[in-house]
Order: sequence, then structure tokens, then C-alpha cells
Amino acid sequence: MRLFELMLVIFCFVMLFYLLLVKKTPRKISASIAVASAVVLLVQLFMEGYRWQMLFVYVITVLSIIFMIIRSFDNHVKIGKSLKYSLGFFSFLLMAVSVGLSVYLPVFNLPKLDGAYSVGTQTLHLIDGDREEVFTDKQGDRRELIVQVWYPAEKTDTKTKKLFPDDPETFDRLMGTYSSRLGVPAFVLDYLKYIESNSHDGAKVLRSASPYPLVILSHGMGTGILIHKSQAENLASHGFIVAAIDHTYSTMTTAFPDGEVTGYETVVDENNFFEATNKIGKVWTEDVDFVIEQLDQMNTGAIQSDFKETMDLNHIGMMGHSFGGATAFDASYLNDKIQAGINMDGTLFEIKNRESMNKPFLFMRTEDYITGIEQYKNSPDADEQIKKYLSDELAIVDDVMKYEGTLLLIDGTAHYNFTDLPLFSKLISLTGMAGSIDGYRGAEIVNKYVLDFFNKHLKGMEGTLLNGPSEAYPEVKFYRK
Repeated sequence: MRLFELMLVIFCFVMLFYLLLVKKTPRKISASIAVASAVVLLVQLFMEGYRWQMLFVYVITVLSIIFMIIRSFDNHVKIGKSLKYSLGFFSFLLMAVSVGLSVYLPVFNLPKLDGAYSVGTQTLHLIDGDREEVFTDKQGDRRELIVQVWYPAEKTDTKTKKLFPDDPETFDRLMGTYSSRLGVPAFVLDYLKYIESNSHDGAKVLRSASPYPLVILSHGMGTGILIHKSQAENLASHGFIVAAIDHTYSTMTTAFPDGEVTGYETVVDENNFFEATNKIGKVWTEDVDFVIEQLDQMNTGAIQSDFKETMDLNHIGMMGHSFGGATAFDASYLNDKIQAGINMDGTLFEIKNRESMNKPFLFMRTEDYITGIEQYKNSPDADEQIKKYLSDELAIVDDVMKYEGTLLLIDGTAHYNFTDLPLFSKLISLTGMAGSIDGYRGAEIVNKYVLDFFNKHLKGMEGTLLNGPSEAYPEVKFYRK
């Protein structure tokens, strides 16, 4: 809970205590408690902002203030015991509900940055005039992408950027799309507007330490940039420029500068699954190539931007989660400009002609990755095509490990522990989308190993965590065949 929310709950509890359990309260004390509670309520609403999780606390606080004021003028107001205790019971029950909702659907903080640099961010709208948009039926539609860039920035006193767009109309459109996809009323997500990042919107690039290695980040199918912001900020605070791609029509929702909000339009043919995902993967890989080309032109000044001569494009890395992790593998394999890559729990969409990856690559997987494959392969009901696919994928992983490749298995993790999603609510783990590991602990592990990998392979620094098991992170296991 936020500071003034917690204070409001305490004052509300104090008022209920006096109203229900103290028979006579001196007028000055009643008036003082009522006034103090009113002040805390107003400060909370104006400084932190209303959120629906606190509704019961707001209502009980207002009613308690009214009764405290009445009592300050007339100490002889009496309520029957049964009514008094019933009101007390339901008041405390509703307060507990509000506190529970506030704790489990929190206005959370992204992990604090521990790098040497402040972090700035800008959002780019890129249009590939040479590629037709394959996810829409509109004639002549071209591939458009939103790319958010994080970078080391000059120190600034400006406020950090919100996690979601500040513009109310854009925010409402985004929440409308999210709510329809999640099957919840839009107001349930309204509190997300209060969540702040660690980045400063539009801050000047810190040129004194440039150029910086570039890392491309790709999200999972149906998610988006939103749940990878702590990873991007962490790398930027340590001297990288990170460009995260929203793969349009494969995200839950993407907001464009003109106010348009796109949703998820990617159709996967279940009857021809592997071929369908391969085609989608090809589009995503082409997105990566296009973004690198655009950033190259910005770096040379061919395209006007704030990033001229700030990127070291001789040292490019690629990372992604789920389908984005598979894209990271495919792009790293095919694009010679990419020197090193990371796949965070992504099943490969292309396994043909992908042997002999001749560059460093890191696979980060859930604890049950290997055992899950073996159990499936040994199952009498297993699909033969899937069994062969999994065996071929594992063979590729084994092959990659022959050339500076690493496979990490992380205890307590599930698929979405490689994103920021577990930070949104501890309830996520109950769905199976995240594992038993604490969300912040999981984020710390992922960020530390990602940083260690790119420091080693893009900056030439001596990596420590990737040398073997660490006492600081016993959850991380190194797979050896």
C-alpha cells in the first residue's frame, strides 16, 4: 500500500475504535481525530489519487468522521449493543477487503536501478514502406512499429515517466482493449495509471560515455513492451541502449501517436501449427532487421534523431521472451550484425537449418524445462510430431552450448517470471503463469544474468555469474548434458 493509504487505514481504525469501544471521548479528542482523518483523506486523494480498491475505506472514513463530529458535540448519543457490534463487524470486514485488494492489486514500483547512469526513454514510430502488413486485410497497408528506446541520460530533475501513457484518452483506449481481452470491467485497471517507471521521458542522451552497445528486445506473443520495462531500464542504467519492439497486431494492445490503438490480430492455424508460427516468426525477425537498419540510419544521422553517434553498432545484442525469445534466436542466427543473444523461455519456431550457432547465446528456462520434455517424450499419449520437434529443439540447444552457449534452469519460475508480470500482483502465481519465487527476486535474477551476459559479450568485461553456480543465486542451475 502507498504511504497515505496506509495512514488513512490507521486513522479509520482509530476512529472505529473510539466510536465502538470508548464510551465517552473528550470533545477536543473527538474533534482532533476527525479533523486529522479528514486531512489525511484529502491528502491521499489529491497526492496519491483515488483507486477503487480503497472504496470501502473511503466510505467508512467519511461516515466515521461524521459520527466523530456528532459525538464531539453530544457525547450521549447511544446505539444498541447488537447494532453497534454488527456495524463494527461489517466495518472491519469491509476495511479488510479494501486492504486485501490494495495489497494484492498494488500500485507497485519497478525494481530500483543499480547502474551508474540515469535512464531516459523515447518512443519511435517506424514505418517500413517496403513491407506489406500481413495481419490486416487493408489494401496497401504497410508494416508500422512502435519501438521504445531506453538509454543512459543526463541527470534531470523531471519526474519519471508513467508506466502507461499520460494522455487520458490514450490510456482509456488501452485499458478498454486490455479489459476486453482480460474479461474484466475497464475500471478495474484504472489504478494502473499511477504506476511509475524509473525513466525520464525525453531526457538528453548522455554523450560523454557514448557510444553504447545496442540491445534489441522482443516480447512474447500477445503481450508487449509493457512487461519488459524493468529489463530495459536495468540495461540502460548500466550503459546500454535498449530498443524494445511492439510487434504490431501480435501484442495485446499497442498505442500509436495519432491515437490509434491496435489489438491482437495474429491468427495461428492450429491444424498447421508449426508452419503458421514459422510464418509469423519470419515477420518478427524481419521487424528486428528493419529496426536495426533504422537505428543505424539514426546513428549516422541519415535519419534525424537524438541518437546520432550514440550507438556502438559493432556490438549488438538481442533478447526476447517466449515467441520473442525464439525470434531472438532466429535473428541472432541469421543477422550477422547481432553478436550475442538471449532466449527467455521461448520454444523455437524454426529448427531447420539452425545448427552450429557460431556466436554466444544464452537460454534461460523454467526449472522443469528438461524434465518436462522427457516426461512428454515418455508419455504414451504424446504426439509424435511434437516429440520429434522437442527432441530437435533440445539437440539445437546442445549444439549451441558447444560454442559459448549456456542453458540456465531457474528454480521456482514459470513462464512469466521472465517478465515484469509477477510484479503486478502476487495473485499471478496462483494462475500458474508465474512460479513460487517472489516476483522481485525473479526479476533480480533475470536482470543480473542478462546484464552479466551482455557485459561479457558486448563490452568485453569479465563475466562472473556465467562462470558457474553462484552462492548469491542458488536458484540458478547450469544444465550440463
